[in-house]
Amino acid sequence: MPSNFIAKGAEGYDAVMGRWSRRLAAPFLDFSGVPSGGRVLDAGCGTGSLTVALAAHLDLAAIDATDFEEDFVAALRKRTTDPRISAQKGDVCALPYGDGEFDGVYSLLVLHFVSDPHQAVREMRRVLRPGGTAAATVWAYGGLPSWRLFWDAILALEPEAAGKASPLAKRPMTGEGELRAAFEGAGFANVADSALTISMDYDNFDDFWYPMIYGQGTIGSFFDGLPQTRRDQLRDAARKAYLGDDSDGPRAFATVAVAVRATA
Repeated sequence: MPSNFIAKGAEGYDAVMGRWSRRLAAPFLDFSGVPSGGRVLDAGCGTGSLTVALAAHLDLAAIDATDFEEDFVAALRKRTTDPRISAQKGDVCALPYGDGEFDGVYSLLVLHFVSDPHQAVREMRRVLRPGGTAAATVWAYGGLPSWRLFWDAILALEPEAAGKASPLAKRPMTGEGELRAAFEGAGFANVADSALTISMDYDNFDDFWYPMIYGQGTIGSFFDGLPQTRRDQLRDAARKAYLGDDSDGPRAFATVAVAVRATA
């Protein structure tokens, strides 16, 4: 079952999302915990933000990582030479591992993009040994203020852009209690949930604008298909929203994810 995440290469992913997944990885692992020793899995590893964070735990014996996008797996392999890390292409809805192989299974910003998130959670439990820990985190619905600022500015002038993979649309697992309910429904025990907050920091308007337009998703092709005058109008609208009454410079946006941990 393929992912419904619209990939645009590893560089595009890192520009618009990878830098934030790296920032979220630390508080996510603080919440979920990491076993002392053993083998763990990063299910839906992307370009490796969580895998690399797991590798900082030197007592882990083995770290497996899998993602549906071969480009992401290749990017992860280039990022690390840690002999404990093994990365391969795979579907989190049909994990390419046997039953009970892992002491910990983690999913960072994945379950709201897969074709069947409930099946993915069941797969996380299947490959986890009894007593092992599974944990997942996704962006909370309404928890991306910088993206809302961008899309509100765009949609005010170009309503057609609403069909171009706007992240403002409600995705599975992002509503209150949904992720917890999925873990409980899959038969996990000791289910706990929490909100995780990071700051999305931008150096200036260009740092905010260009990854949104030319990173992941379909908005880039939509934008390029517009006449130059419309493109200029959209950029001016987004710039005005970003700047407000201030001069160009850094901006910070508190951004919220929901996380769940549980035991098999």
